[in-house]
Amino acid sequence: MSGITEEDLLTKQKKEKKELQARTTKLKHSIPKGDKKKKKEVTAEIAILEAELEQKHEDELKEFNEPKSDRLVNDVTEKVENLTTTDVPADGPVSERGKKTSKAQKRRDKKAQQEKEREERIMEGEVENLLGDRNVEAEKLKGILQKRGLAIHEVPSDGNCLYTAVVDQLIRLDIQSSVDSLRQQTATHMRENMDDFFPFLTKPETCDPFSREEYEKYCEEVENTPAWGGQLEIRALSNVLKRPMEVIQADGPCVTTGEEYQGQSLLLSYHRHKYGLGEHYNSVIPKVEEEEDEFT
Repeated sequence: MSGITEEDLLTKQKKEKKELQARTTKLKHSIPKGDKKKKKEVTAEIAILEAELEQKHEDELKEFNEPKSDRLVNDVTEKVENLTTTDVPADGPVSERGKKTSKAQKRRDKKAQQEKEREERIMEGEVENLLGDRNVEAEKLKGILQKRGLAIHEVPSDGNCLYTAVVDQLIRLDIQSSVDSLRQQTATHMRENMDDFFPFLTKPETCDPFSREEYEKYCEEVENTPAWGGQLEIRALSNVLKRPMEVIQADGPCVTTGEEYQGQSLLLSYHRHKYGLGEHYNSVIPKVEEEEDEFT
């Protein structure tokens, strides 16, 4: 902690807390509506992240506030304890007392052990990724797209993925749009055509149908929050844009919505396991365009 003031340390910790808060908010927004399993996974991950950061900050403050005299004693003691037999004067060996591990050494050993455990968790995660559902799904989807000369254009997994992917598709057709605009149009269409959507919405806890008030709240979330979009929103978007929308997935057939409309289909890919925290949509583009983007 030499060369750093307490104010510097507190400022750094405050910044790290804000970064973690932004990260946890993003994780919460990635949870699909009614998915209790994903909610439980995200809650557990957030708890671990917060506990790790709290422990880190506690250790930093404890080390910083340690009296200088104690630090000096520990440093001197550590140097004595680290002496080898070749450093011992000829008139006598180091006493048995010198073999005791210092507090500073214990702290270093603890940090080294924590780092080792962290690296082991990372390695376990990498192995799991290679053999797990996410990688299997990715390879299947890649094969399906390659046969059609298509590729994935990644969009952020922030709750707006469906709308962001559709915006990307529209831009490639020289049609300007935005996530906010699509959300507003989707919510308006669902309000004006309630009978087409209302029967398909149920409460995740009880599976009871939505009330009209709950349906309106749902539409408000579609319009004003980064709520994840699914098949109902795809149906609404297809009607609003007057275009067919095709969703390509690894498991199961491709699903086309709005076949009654003319014009080029908007292509999306559906990922059930990509991020481990909820389903995700990407934009699907011709393979040649992906290569041009990479070159650019």
